[in-house]
Amino acid sequence: MERVSTPSLTTSLPVPAHAARLREALLAAAFTADGLLDLLGAPAYAALARSETVPALRATRGDSPLETLVRLFLLQEAVAPDRAAATLPLDEALADGWVVREDGAVRATVDVRPYGGPDGEDWFIVSDLGCAVGGAGGIGKKEEGVVLGVGGASTTLAGITVRTPVAAALDLGTGSGIQALHAARHATRVTATDLNPRALDFTRLTLALSGAREAALLAGSLYEPVEGDTYDLVVSNPPFVISPGSGLTYRDGGMSGDDLCRTLVQQAGERLNDGGYAQFLANWQHVEGEEWQDRLRSWVPRGCDAWIVQREVQDVTQYTELWLRDSGDHRGDPEAYRAAYGRWLDAFEATGTKAIGFGWITLRRDPAVAAGKAEPSIVIEEWPHPVEQPLGPHVRAHFERQEYLRDHDDAALLEDRFTLAPEVVQEQVGLPGAEDPEHVVLRQNRGMRRATRVDHVGAGFAGVCDGTLSAGRILDAIAQLTGEDPVLLRDRTPQAIRLLVEEGFITPESLLPEGPAGG
Repeated sequence: MERVSTPSLTTSLPVPAHAARLREALLAAAFTADGLLDLLGAPAYAALARSETVPALRATRGDSPLETLVRLFLLQEAVAPDRAAATLPLDEALADGWVVREDGAVRATVDVRPYGGPDGEDWFIVSDLGCAVGGAGGIGKKEEGVVLGVGGASTTLAGITVRTPVAAALDLGTGSGIQALHAARHATRVTATDLNPRALDFTRLTLALSGAREAALLAGSLYEPVEGDTYDLVVSNPPFVISPGSGLTYRDGGMSGDDLCRTLVQQAGERLNDGGYAQFLANWQHVEGEEWQDRLRSWVPRGCDAWIVQREVQDVTQYTELWLRDSGDHRGDPEAYRAAYGRWLDAFEATGTKAIGFGWITLRRDPAVAAGKAEPSIVIEEWPHPVEQPLGPHVRAHFERQEYLRDHDDAALLEDRFTLAPEVVQEQVGLPGAEDPEHVVLRQNRGMRRATRVDHVGAGFAGVCDGTLSAGRILDAIAQLTGEDPVLLRDRTPQAIRLLVEEGFITPESLLPEGPAGG
């Protein structure tokens, strides 16, 4: 059948009155992440993530309920009314506005994407037509007010978020509601905000169709809708793109440069309860004559520890091209595209911006730091290498280790016991046939997948860390084996032990899940 035209964003959105019935029908037809993979096969499934729909269209030429749902909600193809009626509670879906009749056929009014939750939950993300990852790409040049589905940034933030049970969570700039959906699993109360009222409507649909609890949905910019409230968790995948204008709500911050991300981070401290986390994705400027680490350090609010990871850097031409293509500007008038490109470069030149960084920012409000009784731990690093998601447990462990190191001087460190992380392996580097390696590398196969170079003492120390002996006793034994002065070895080794603890190669006994409470 012919592809129908994408409706205007002024079209009324569905209401969730019978969302439970629709959810039952979707699940009965195996319209799930696993069901899609089984039906389409890996190549067609992967092609959808690239917005290539032909393989999926070829795989859904039959009349099964699952094929009908894929064509209707994921590929946005019109389907025959009898096929729709055999698959959906059609009267209710029509009445609620999930689908409409047009030219003798039935078509979807929104994009519905199956999404697998972290514990095997079958969820559904609702967004504007063509705007789910793997959707049909029905919207060419994106319009103001459009609400996107789940993309790589969304899943990245969901993966790095600390998932401990909390009383209150805030999803700031909720979009289609994916972060609120995740938060509903472990937060008693979830609040979702967005400057775009359409986004709140989509979040309501996403939560309802996924069978999740309702959230408090508030319209407004930044923290304005929740003035005076505090939370145990704040998450945000904000409109972080640094652009010369604010034409697209889902993307452009509407402030100068990286001011939106800076404001979001700086004001987070007063929104956090003690021990609470705030986690963001962000872009930041690399400005001529300024270290980017210093720029980000100035963002960290008082009373908070911080871990900031730069994952990628693009020069201003790459960055401009990426986001002009994202909005579809390259498909229009070539002269208009060149003019837009020039405006972006003019704006970067005016501020001395030579590149744009992208990464993760995590804050933790520490009561001791907030009271001025301890110095904050602010770690800012560049890590473009592959990581293993979900990273949430590793993020939490990072802050626990930082607090431990702050509270333990070298003498206390040597009295403590440590355990080698189970995923750590040792690599010896040297010439083939050489009697001794040139150096030894410890490598993690989980989480951040770090590697660190150690000497023979560090390798020997890590290798016998099983929680049995204190660090001092291990060093005494190494000194006896190597003939080194045990006093000198105790003096020079704590710094290396601190690095192994900081990067997660060894864990203090008190921080192990089965260990005693306290630090």
